[in-house]
Amino acid sequence: MTSPFGVLRRLTAPRPAPVPAGERCEMCAETIGEPHQHVVNVEGRQLMCVCRACYLLFTDREAELRYRAVPDRYLAFPDVVIDQAEWDALEIPVGLAFFFRNSALGHTVAFYPGPAGATESELPLPRWREILTNHPQLDVAAEDVEALLIRMPHRGRPGACLLLPIDACYEFVGRMRLLWHGFDGGQEAHHYIEEFFATMSARARTEGVR
Repeated sequence: MTSPFGVLRRLTAPRPAPVPAGERCEMCAETIGEPHQHVVNVEGRQLMCVCRACYLLFTDREAELRYRAVPDRYLAFPDVVIDQAEWDALEIPVGLAFFFRNSALGHTVAFYPGPAGATESELPLPRWREILTNHPQLDVAAEDVEALLIRMPHRGRPGACLLLPIDACYEFVGRMRLLWHGFDGGQEAHHYIEEFFATMSARARTEGVR
């Protein structure tokens, strides 16, 4: 097992020549493969690909750290129903968004897809607190590293509430930015949304809480 001192020595050692992205840890330059884990730069809100040893340095949720390890937790909340009045109070113009608490800003923000890509919205905090009060099951996301992804019912399709690692949500937003066409996103974007929710829901049922 690699000691913390060994990891710190690697962090301070001279870095080798650049290699293709995704092949080395972005902290210590150790070779990594796929899949690999991530940490979040809390202030810059940037994901970094890291090796297992570097990842373990930032798993303490109580410590005041610049980086935080992204956990591997997927939860579904099939009994939670956000009604239309609750959703409208959040002032989000579409029926799909993910929410996470940013510790640097000190409040929860929302991201949702649209023609300009991912749009960030600062939530009306009293309204968001009302949702967490009405649905306390949702008040479980670790700040900076986990997010709630909520989709409202539409044309007979049921809604969904999922808790996901923040890297899964960033991947979702990145793909949506590439696929979105026109005002409503287009067929390819909608197909990806259905596929993503099906995959994440299945993972949540099989993995549960870790």
